[in-house]
Amino acid sequence: MTEPTWMYENFEPTGSAIGYRITAKLDEVQSPFQKIEIYDSTDWGKLMLIDGAMMLTTRDNFLYHEMMSHPALFTHANPRNVVIIGGGDCGTLREVLRHPGVASAVQCDIDEQVTRMSEKYFPELCESNGDPRATLMFDDGVAWMANCAPGSLDIVIVDSTDPVGPAEGLFNRAFYESCFRALREDGILVQQSESPLALLELVKAMRAEMGKAGFTTFKTLPFPQPCYPTGWWSCTLARKGGNFEFREADARAREFQTRYYSADIHRSALATPPFVAAALGEV
Repeated sequence: MTEPTWMYENFEPTGSAIGYRITAKLDEVQSPFQKIEIYDSTDWGKLMLIDGAMMLTTRDNFLYHEMMSHPALFTHANPRNVVIIGGGDCGTLREVLRHPGVASAVQCDIDEQVTRMSEKYFPELCESNGDPRATLMFDDGVAWMANCAPGSLDIVIVDSTDPVGPAEGLFNRAFYESCFRALREDGILVQQSESPLALLELVKAMRAEMGKAGFTTFKTLPFPQPCYPTGWWSCTLARKGGNFEFREADARAREFQTRYYSADIHRSALATPPFVAAALGEV
């Protein structure tokens, strides 16, 4: 293209759209699972789309990656063994490995091409791929979790796309039962849980499936995410028991830099908006 042009993603469930002014299409790959596209933009850096849906931008991906990782890692008393299901762009893996106490972090994404495109166009997200504590696997996350050793994990992070296509199996009771079995008694499951503004029924259904799998306590944390529908996203934490108070002193004293996450942000995210709490039965 010779002049910047507008590209829009229409999102039918919310009756809304997101638009970006793009300057070039940099790449496109059709993997065995999905189509991955990379664009350059005037204001948001590079964009990654999967099957036409916005996955990340250079400018705002830190919001998602930090909130998918740090709240759980600062809630667990001593997170040593972490698994990320999905997360092929490697941003969540990078944030997990900022915690020096983590001994191992396995990232299992079904589509190797997502990681290869991220290495090429978002190298800053892949800074920790060579960390000796990191293991990158390209496999079916549902099957991998089903075969995971019981009581071997402290945290499972489900960094998936929407519950369609390759990610559909990551939002049901059978998958959550595998996570429940693999987690230790004080373990935490984290699942990206869509927009709390427009997709609360999906959040409710997800938490119901987690409950059927054995989890008893839940907390949905909202955070801003401009490149996703409504601009307001969430992650849901689930435990076998216990609460979601976090190691606030450790969060304040952390030795690594973050752009969004902080102890104060974490504390405020625990204050569920009234309409969300009412819909999720927390009042």
